[in-house]
Amino acid sequence: MTWPILSIVIFLPLVGAAFIFALRGDDAAIRNNARWAALWTTLLTLFISLFLVAGFDRGIPDFQFVENHYWLGGTIRYRLGVDGISLPFVILTTALMPVSILASFQAIEHRVKEYMIAFLVLETLMVGTFAALDIVLFYVFFEGGLIPMFLIIGIWGGKRRVYASFKFFLYTLLGSVLMLLAILAMYLHAGTTDITVLLTHGFPRSWQPWLFLAFLASFAVKLPMWPVHTWLPDAHVEAPTAGSVILAAILLKMGGYGFIRFSIPMFPAASEFFAPMMFALSVMAIVYTSLVALMQEDMKKLIAYSSVAHMGFVTMGIFTLTREGLQGAVFQMVSHGIVSGALFLCVGVVYDRMHTREIDAYGGLVNRMPLYAAVFMMFTLANVGLPGTSGFVGEFLTLLAAFRTNTTVALLATLGVILSAAYALWLYRRAIFGALEKKNLAGILDLSPREIIIFAPLVALTVLFGVWPGPVLDTSAASVSALVERTHATLAAGQKAALLMGGNP
Repeated sequence: MTWPILSIVIFLPLVGAAFIFALRGDDAAIRNNARWAALWTTLLTLFISLFLVAGFDRGIPDFQFVENHYWLGGTIRYRLGVDGISLPFVILTTALMPVSILASFQAIEHRVKEYMIAFLVLETLMVGTFAALDIVLFYVFFEGGLIPMFLIIGIWGGKRRVYASFKFFLYTLLGSVLMLLAILAMYLHAGTTDITVLLTHGFPRSWQPWLFLAFLASFAVKLPMWPVHTWLPDAHVEAPTAGSVILAAILLKMGGYGFIRFSIPMFPAASEFFAPMMFALSVMAIVYTSLVALMQEDMKKLIAYSSVAHMGFVTMGIFTLTREGLQGAVFQMVSHGIVSGALFLCVGVVYDRMHTREIDAYGGLVNRMPLYAAVFMMFTLANVGLPGTSGFVGEFLTLLAAFRTNTTVALLATLGVILSAAYALWLYRRAIFGALEKKNLAGILDLSPREIIIFAPLVALTVLFGVWPGPVLDTSAASVSALVERTHATLAAGQKAALLMGGNP
């Protein structure tokens, strides 16, 4: 394919944002036109991104659709490409953006024009993060995403939106400063910022722990890992519904993607050395945040803590350094993007009607909202990891890899599966089942046609990937296998060299 499809997918939302910025007229017309312009822009972006899927060769582990142009000096270039690891996240991003825009049609009434521009700019930065093949370009996209999300939370969020937005911004920015220093060190040693070259460069073993920790500082906050997860519940609670969807479904995945793209292949010796620490942090995230979720009274906060627990399975799978673990981590991130986004949309449905997220404010909703109860049940069971839903496949593969690598870690992580069932079903029982005792719920309406359109594709994908995970697993298989083989070959060569020198491997 000769046309620059990745650049089109990345920058088409900016064209839509510029069009919305240029809108003039009375306020009501501007609001309506901004909504529809944003929706059609994201739908067109999704349509074009599907050509990536159609033209992608799953048997090739290398980057495809590569674009390479002059940018800054002779070294830093505008270089794009996707492989089997990054492509699922590009499609996940373009698929969830129309859903988020449609979910905002009635929820956002003030400064609609600016809101839609912020989301379209955010889409450009998120897709660019997953498609960048120059580490400086990656950093620009990766950090740039902070700005529109900071504005989305800080302007259209809840009562404590300013506190939550600044906490989100400072946490993520602080970790990324260390990553920038590591990028500079890598450039000085390798003489290039090309990710494809850095993947095979071979950084000195004495450098790798420091580079790994610098990248960890950024990715751990973004994922987020325990104990640097405390910004996430506040950000979710205060963010508008669509902001929570994108935050949980896409922005969190940048941390996991970073571990797979940079930490494992570029610093294999450090990854192996720090694997026990990463396992410990993963287990703490899975068990501790699941227990915290059991104590929550706010729906959004409960789902936010469950996201931290599910990301624990991702890091556990990644640092097994096995094919099953890495494929399970990729699948878990895709599945969690769909399921957690849908759960936040479910909370948004009742919040738009009752303007409260307190679990105690509900009860017996099945009597008035049977369709909503069925949809909420589907995503609750997927969040638990019920076989037949997409949530099962990723958890099973990561636990399988962990069991082969460290049985103790796998057994402790399995507690998270039990606890997730406890908090998810506890939430569902209190909100949906029982008698409709609260008088203010007597007139609550079931899902509207617009909301049915939003949930239908998410339900379909949750079931489809649960019974047929092939589209995701087959796409990532070749790239993951090549990464694992290269990592283990590098580790074996390092151990052999250490033995020959008379040291310890």
